[in-house]
Amino acid sequence: MKIFLLMNPPTVTAQERKVALVKNKPIFYKPENVKKAKAEIIKYLKPFKPPSPYEGAIELHVVWLFPKGKSHKHNEWRITKPDTDNLEKMLKDCMTEVGFWKDDAQVVKEIVEKRWSDDPTGISIEMDKLDKILKGG
Repeated sequence: MKIFLLMNPPTVTAQERKVALVKNKPIFYKPENVKKAKAEIIKYLKPFKPPSPYEGAIELHVVWLFPKGKSHKHNEWRITKPDTDNLEKMLKDCMTEVGFWKDDAQVVKEIVEKRWSDDPTGISIEMDKLDKILKGG
């Protein structure tokens, strides 16, 4: 399955949790901007929801295409924050919530890229089911 979410990718991640002290006990919560980014990704994912969740091992290839400014070139690597692992965490959580798979633990192989882009900006996602047993090796 190949999909493209035509959007400005969020730069906030699921890791950006806040803590508040309530009666001298720490309470962790998601800031409003993280909730908003997650809701936006879910909105763009919903039209691509598969008829039934993928089962078994999954390979995931994701390319994050961020709008470039004057100091970057089209397809230049984005070597600034957010980190790819933090971006992927939020995306996989959203894909789980929408129903692409039952659990993101099923993703056993990943390729993640971050680049600057003239146009389009968005998130390119390619998912493939993998055989139960590795071939070769």
